[in-house]
Amino acid sequence: MARISPASIERVRDAVDFVEVVSAYTELRRAGVRMLGLCPFHDERTPSFSVDPREKLYYCFGCEAHGDMFRFVQEKQGLGFVEAVEMLADRYGIELEREAEDPKIEAARKKEARLGELLDRTARFFANALWVSDEAAKAREYLAGRGLGEPVLRKFGVGYSPKAWNTIVKRGRLAGYTDEELFDAGLVQRSRKGDGVYDRFRGRIVFPIRDGRGRTRGFGGRTLDPEEKAKYINSPESPMYHKKEMLFGLDHARTAIIKSRRAILVEGYTDVLACHQAGFENVVAISGTAFTREQARELSAMCDELVLALDADPAGRGAMLQSQQHLPAQKRLRIRVARIPGGKDPAEILAGARPGSDIAAEFGKLVDEAVDLVDFHVEVLLDAADLETPSGRDRALDEIVPVLATLGDSIQRDDLIARVADRLDADPALVSRRLSGSRPGQQAGQPSRPANRQPVVAMNRAEQLEFGILALCVAAPSEGRDFLGRLDDALLSSPMSRRLRDWLIDHLDDPLAGAPRDDEAFHSALTSLVMRAGGEPATREAMSMNLLALQEAALARQVAEAVAAGRPDPDLQRRLGELRDRIQHMR
Repeated sequence: MARISPASIERVRDAVDFVEVVSAYTELRRAGVRMLGLCPFHDERTPSFSVDPREKLYYCFGCEAHGDMFRFVQEKQGLGFVEAVEMLADRYGIELEREAEDPKIEAARKKEARLGELLDRTARFFANALWVSDEAAKAREYLAGRGLGEPVLRKFGVGYSPKAWNTIVKRGRLAGYTDEELFDAGLVQRSRKGDGVYDRFRGRIVFPIRDGRGRTRGFGGRTLDPEEKAKYINSPESPMYHKKEMLFGLDHARTAIIKSRRAILVEGYTDVLACHQAGFENVVAISGTAFTREQARELSAMCDELVLALDADPAGRGAMLQSQQHLPAQKRLRIRVARIPGGKDPAEILAGARPGSDIAAEFGKLVDEAVDLVDFHVEVLLDAADLETPSGRDRALDEIVPVLATLGDSIQRDDLIARVADRLDADPALVSRRLSGSRPGQQAGQPSRPANRQPVVAMNRAEQLEFGILALCVAAPSEGRDFLGRLDDALLSSPMSRRLRDWLIDHLDDPLAGAPRDDEAFHSALTSLVMRAGGEPATREAMSMNLLALQEAALARQVAEAVAAGRPDPDLQRRLGELRDRIQHMR
């Protein structure tokens, strides 16, 4: 990824309303110069999440999540730093400049941008064709018959691809694109003879597949010809389109998913459209029936709960059960299953439904009453088992035990053990014994840190004191300069504390200005200091007490080292006792 110029990053930082960004995840209220709210990184009832609107930093006094606005977007949306900057730049209309880069990387970036423009142009052409082309009348009739109105079709850019074999080829060439570029964008196929290309999508209703930022990455096309073998075709794997990463409708569903902390996953394009039309805006679709680890990671960064509302046919059930394997890597994402009745799909249930209608209310009830994925998995295995013979019940238990093991010790597991034993006509103790002999999986429903979150490293008492006085120095620079000069290496046990001290000596007035972003650990520690500074009692007395405590810790280390070496030093012990008396007197 190309390096964005520091000047561009600062322009983005200046333009972003950080309170607006954070407010999509938690409600904030003013508390002095800061904003306070419930932490969006861990469950809590008492607000401990602090946002500095001016410096655009955040800090949680509960779980210690912290960083700047770029880090916040990275963690909440599962993005890298460059992607976070690009997303915010798009949102606030900032044009990014990039520094000189490797010619190969620059060429690849320019190629991707050009292919992206080609895909967006083509999506606009298809969308327009659906409404103005006489040839598309059958497509409009079909969509209306599915109960899909014009507003939702236009919102998602649903279009129509003409039947001619070279419509996109000719339009692309006229716009200055080469056949190779059309092929790389997944819009054309090569002829078998190898002497030309022809349109990939012909005579189909076309659904543009966009990423979370609204950029067209590919298309899905549904045929209107009952004789056509392939009912649906998608763009092929390409530099622009990676099927396992794509979630149809994410560009329109992202905000609703974040606000509700829940995503609803369906199977098809029309399922998404019908749901959004009925008022369920937190709905996205997988491409086909495969739910991938990449899709789970994307959703886990935005919500806590995923409700699977897939078709009730064998393929849909298989996708639901397959999602179980993604739980170990995405523990934070609770997965539940909505029981879709009568073998229908959501589009059939919600055909023509509008927000607030009885049909929409009934579908909402199905979602709210969704069962836990493990419960669903166990039920499917039991329903498919031969429960009439002892050997059949044994085989069923062999399949069920690994599923139960994913729960770890929990009330839910105990309840399932009882239910399984009842269905198998077995002693619950037998199920428990078999379960205790299996290798337990990681526990479902356990909170986990977002993919990009740096682990919170527990600090010992000395390190806590060191960070405390450094935070005080940041909070009161005029006093802090004097105390920074007294913090020699003997008082600072942590290499990170020494690095922070050295940086603050030269940057105390604006600690984050020019801080090296390529050193993530340092930048994270510095950000934490700046945010902690706002909550510290920044007085000279507090700094003096912290300094004395550091001196006490340093002397205690020296005394302990002398004793461990078999050479106790009475003078060191005397000085330590005097220092402790002084500290007690000051307190």
